[in-house]
Amino acid sequence: TAMEPPTNDDPNNVNSPERLSYEATMINQNFSQQILKDAPDQRKAMEFPHPFVDDDEEDLPAEGPTTPASVAYRYRRFDLGEGKRMVVRCELHGYTKKGGQDQNLTAYCFNEWDSKSSNGVDFRQKLDTQPVAVLGTEMKNNSNKVGKWAVQSVLAGADLMRLGFVARRSKSNPADHVVLGTRLVRPRAFAQQMQLSIQNIWGIVKMFVELLQGMDDGKYVLMRDPNKATLRLYQVPLSTFESDEEGSDYEDSEEDEDEDDEDQQ
Repeated sequence: TAMEPPTNDDPNNVNSPERLSYEATMINQNFSQQILKDAPDQRKAMEFPHPFVDDDEEDLPAEGPTTPASVAYRYRRFDLGEGKRMVVRCELHGYTKKGGQDQNLTAYCFNEWDSKSSNGVDFRQKLDTQPVAVLGTEMKNNSNKVGKWAVQSVLAGADLMRLGFVARRSKSNPADHVVLGTRLVRPRAFAQQMQLSIQNIWGIVKMFVELLQGMDDGKYVLMRDPNKATLRLYQVPLSTFESDEEGSDYEDSEEDEDEDDEDQQ
């Protein structure tokens, strides 16, 4: 949460970029599960079983330390025009009751590690009295991340986003946190507030689809030039970034999706 990224002079420091990245990932994963109710009768079963549970884990009890995270995977097909269609795997983290109807939601959270070092706002001092200012500062400091959350929620067809505000209990301890508050927003309205155009995003996606259609079959890496506002596309060997085992797992798990909209849990 900073306009300038933390320095990497001391990788063992609790505020080094690598450790902050790991901390933020763990916080978001835990937050998406902590906001859910544990009552078994309030669980919503999807049409298909969890796609990432091994066969030997299917008979495990519904509750327990080895239970996979509660998440629904929704496969949605979008028409890009000119005969181009794209299937996207999206995530829903839960649902809530509003107006007597079930509304699907996604869950993400902002984490504070040191408001002074990150050019942010002290959550404990400002969240209750100036919640809009806190949210606005986080959106400014983390525009790329927050934009990704909004787009993921829109693609998933989520009705709501649950945003959490999490801070360290002690600035020197990255393993102990407290949830200071949450806020519900509507994904499309949130995207508009960020001046994020969903239509323009689809235009960019279509441009890349048309670009890749003219290329040979293979594996490509899209990278941003570190010194210029330029994206570069590189072709790499098929074995790049994966071991032999990962490659075989990927080939075995390939599936064709023919349905317009399928839900999995």
